[in-house]
Amino acid sequence: MSAIRLLVLGAVRMHGRAHGYQVRNDLEYWGAHEWSNAKPGSIYHALKQMAKQGLLLAHETAPSTAGGPPRTEYEVTEKGLDEYRALLRDAIRSYDRNMDVLSAAVGFIVDLPREEAVALLKERIEGIREWREAVTEYYTPEEGPESLGHIGEIMNLWVHSADSGAEWTRGLIARIEGGAYTFAGEGDPFVGVLADGEENPYATGVPDPGDND
Repeated sequence: MSAIRLLVLGAVRMHGRAHGYQVRNDLEYWGAHEWSNAKPGSIYHALKQMAKQGLLLAHETAPSTAGGPPRTEYEVTEKGLDEYRALLRDAIRSYDRNMDVLSAAVGFIVDLPREEAVALLKERIEGIREWREAVTEYYTPEEGPESLGHIGEIMNLWVHSADSGAEWTRGLIARIEGGAYTFAGEGDPFVGVLADGEENPYATGVPDPGDND
């Protein structure tokens, strides 16, 4: 699973309708270009591909009052919403997703009801526990990974990553169950996107041909 589909669908959904440069601007505002594959070319390609797949509806717009070229604005379809929610739920519950996918899911977790988010995170912890038990039972020598020489450090790395991932997840569950954040159905959500034309202090400023689409 690639983080780019989840990121793009989520960003467009937060706006209602958004053109490609708005989506790029939001993802750079979140730093996603540093921790995921959300580079300009990937963003614009994803928008066009998901429009072809029926996940986004493309609207041709008139030129801007500032004299800029016409842009294509995108809107998430019902099929796109189903895809977005499926990607989001899978990314939260799965213990073996890449960090960029999990990071994207955390950014949109409040789009779910609070109880569902907690349940999915608990599934994630259970998956980590089952994986850890399996690898330590079948792949770790009795005398410890160090008996395999430096190759044993691979196992140490993965087990440590599993333990820290479970600890982080338990902490997030505790914060959510303690009332942190505004989840779906609870009121006005935190606004994490930039208004059209709002300056982005974290923009890369690197032009891309897709910026004017």
